[in-house]
Amino acid sequence: MTAFQIEDSPLLAGIPHGFFGSAGGVHQFGFGGPGDAAEVRSLRAAAAEAILPGGQLAAPHQVHSPDVVTVSDAWDDAAEGRPVADAVVTATPGIVLGIVTADCGPILFADAQAGIIGAAHAGWRGAVDGVLENTIAAMEALGARRGHIAAVLGPTIAQASYEVDPAFRTQFAAGAERFFAPAPEREGVARWHFDLPGFIMGQLAASGLSKIADTGRDTFSHVARYHSHRRSTQAREANYGRQISMIALP
Repeated sequence: MTAFQIEDSPLLAGIPHGFFGSAGGVHQFGFGGPGDAAEVRSLRAAAAEAILPGGQLAAPHQVHSPDVVTVSDAWDDAAEGRPVADAVVTATPGIVLGIVTADCGPILFADAQAGIIGAAHAGWRGAVDGVLENTIAAMEALGARRGHIAAVLGPTIAQASYEVDPAFRTQFAAGAERFFAPAPEREGVARWHFDLPGFIMGQLAASGLSKIADTGRDTFSHVARYHSHRRSTQAREANYGRQISMIALP
């Protein structure tokens, strides 16, 4: 098996975690992406083992929702039948939380003092609908303290790579203008570049978190390291791969 590409963050030092890359497109971690489901399952298990030897993976079926699942026991990591949500939290040692992305933002959370962790998938829809605040609240329900929670945003499509139209911009409330930069018109229609990482980081800060960081990796432009839904769509490919981000309690 090709060696994993894993990036970590000093903000989560002491907590097993990692943002996995595609290893030049060889590693595809999403059941909805290309490849045999059994191979995807085996790769995900190997990734969890790399994060926490003997750990059990709990990765939800993601649907761009604001919903969070609190995990006490891992479930069968199969293509079908996993809990439907876009964030997971736990206070149970031995659980490896995982979320897959392909341009959307993967955010890993930890209150190291309380022993509580979380992982969230935040595309623009999930971020607007509250998945980040809901993840923080679910961690607090387990005993985390908001002032102690660290959150790190992993590889996400960068603003320069994310062109949007007027209909997209109407989805955002007043005050979000700073996350849109003008782009050249196309066929007489106004366009903008949307700053998804900036929007996510702004929401984390607005939620009262002071320990936050962005890895600053653009999934669209780093072709050899990350899968990208937008890049695959522009290339008219039939499907697209996903990377995975994981965090665990030893």
